Amino acid sequence: MAQIKITQTKSRINAPAVQKRTLDALGLKKMNHSVVKEDTPSIRGMVEAVHHLVTVENV
Repeated sequence: MAQIKITQTKSRINAPAVQKRTLDALGLKKMNHSVVKEDTPSIRGMVEAVHHLVTVENV
């Protein structure tokens, strides 16, 4: 299956708690940290919830 690279590009400091938990669930710990995940609908939904804090690239 296809994979995507998710990088946190903005700070989580002023984000609501639900968005912070979404970043934690994606495995993003701090700014400029990247993870590679399977491109599934559930991961895409999580990325869409925090799209203003992350960037996504196809791997």
